[in-house]
Order: sequence, then C-alpha cells, then structure tokens
Amino acid sequence: MRKFMVVLDDSRECLNAMRFAAMRAARTGGGVVILSVIPPEEFNHWIGVGDIMREEARERIHAHFEVFAKWMRDKQGVDPDLVIREGEAVPQILAQIREDSSIGVLVLGAGTDKKGPGPLVTQLSKNAGSLPVPVTIVPGDLSKERLESIT
Repeated sequence: MRKFMVVLDDSRECLNAMRFAAMRAARTGGGVVILSVIPPEEFNHWIGVGDIMREEARERIHAHFEVFAKWMRDKQGVDPDLVIREGEAVPQILAQIREDSSIGVLVLGAGTDKKGPGPLVTQLSKNAGSLPVPVTIVPGDLSKERLESIT
C-alpha cells in the first residue's frame, strides 16, 4: 500500500497538508504516515530537565495526532500511523522516507505569509530533483471545498 507522509508541526499550513494526504489516501486506497520531528534544541538542558521536556513534547504530539487521526478515521476512513523522531527536520524526513519503503509521496503545506512558503518547503524544494519520492505542496489558503474537489 502506498502511503502519503505528512509532517505534523505547529504551522497553520499543516492542516491543509493533513486534509490533502487523508483525502488522497482515501480516494486511492492508500495510507497516511504522520511524522513529527522534535528539534534537538528543545533538550539542551540538564539531563533530568531534558527528559521531562522530551516527554512533554511527545505528549503534545500525541494529543495533536489524536485530533487529526480521529478526523481521518471518522471522515475519510483512513487510520494513520504516527512516527516521532528527534533531530533536524529535513534529515529526519529524508531518513523516514528511506527507512519506510511504503511511503510514496511527501505532502507539505505551504505558508501564505510574506515570509515565504515555510522552511520545510524551501529546503526540500531546493533538492527536489534528488528526493526519493515526489513532493506534493499544498497551498495553505485552499478551502476545504477546493481540497475536496482536487483530491
């Protein structure tokens, strides 16, 4: 089964990427992998404090995941997988794609503000020619109705 991998983060555009991945998976008989990457700088404290912060980050990720997973199961009939990795986002995204051969498409949401599409879209599009899978970039300002019509 081909899976769409989407990155769970705190960005606004993440929502449209989640919707797109779930709708495409539902319409093509695929699956969804939701990847969340915990940046290393969150744990540069004493060992005990770093461990507590790591656990709190994981709890936040699980809480966000459950919101998206419930919607995907209830509305799209897709039961997503959650993967949590630690490190810099782009290398961890690429490592996950290399390690999971069922991932067929990386889905990213593009920001709509003056800062540009966002760091992941910017960094990954620079190397798009050498990526191991196609990348779908979902505009952050697409309506739910428009997403439904194009998926």
